[in-house]
Amino acid sequence: MEQTILDQKVLSVLKDKIQLIPTTEGAIYLVGPIKLPVNLYGETVVFQWYCWLNYEEVTEDYGKIIEKLSSVNLAELQQSSVLVYGDFSDNEEAIIRMHSICHTGDIFGSKRCDCGYQLKQSMDMIVKHGTGALFYLANHEGRGIGLFSKAMAYILQENGYDTVDANESLGFVDDARNYDDAIMVLKTLRSKPVTLMTNNPKKLEALKNAGLKVSSRKPLWGDISEFNENYLQTKIKRSGHLQEDGTCPSD
Repeated sequence: MEQTILDQKVLSVLKDKIQLIPTTEGAIYLVGPIKLPVNLYGETVVFQWYCWLNYEEVTEDYGKIIEKLSSVNLAELQQSSVLVYGDFSDNEEAIIRMHSICHTGDIFGSKRCDCGYQLKQSMDMIVKHGTGALFYLANHEGRGIGLFSKAMAYILQENGYDTVDANESLGFVDDARNYDDAIMVLKTLRSKPVTLMTNNPKKLEALKNAGLKVSSRKPLWGDISEFNENYLQTKIKRSGHLQEDGTCPSD
């Protein structure tokens, strides 16, 4: 969805959640608080989450700043990496995961999504399989919109927007991720077929379109709770993720 002027309804939701903190080089824009249920040593603890952004322009016209952010991929300032296990180059059977960074899920253990579970579960599956690789894609935060914009998207989700609508209302597409760099690294490390751990057909398509041999796909659903049930259903109904019977919440 394209838009050049920020929707006033969206701005009215966000403006009371953004604070301006002047600095010597510009300003810090602080967004929050945002309710964040976290799995802490086996118990769910609800924290309040804030995110901040250093920006050279100082203005309380937050709509202007948000519109600019929709054309700047803040996540590009980060670097990606890969964890390799076993004889990844030569073993006939290897399993891989293209994992997008999720600051809240991977680090804080947020239960708003299933990313932290997928990260640890994919690592465990790779080790048990004996050969594989985890690609950790640090420029994919919030499906490619960056952490600060993801924080604003969370606020919209707390006000009735689903994941897709929240991203699009901020001027982004549903999924802006690009796998070209990771695929180039994968081709460098291995020429034989791989099994891809994913529920996302776009990841599978990206590998196949690049000429990679994908022998099979393994689903990776889990950590379903009251906090992420709507999020998971949105993945299936609006983002096209593949659902296996009994692995994801039903309607």
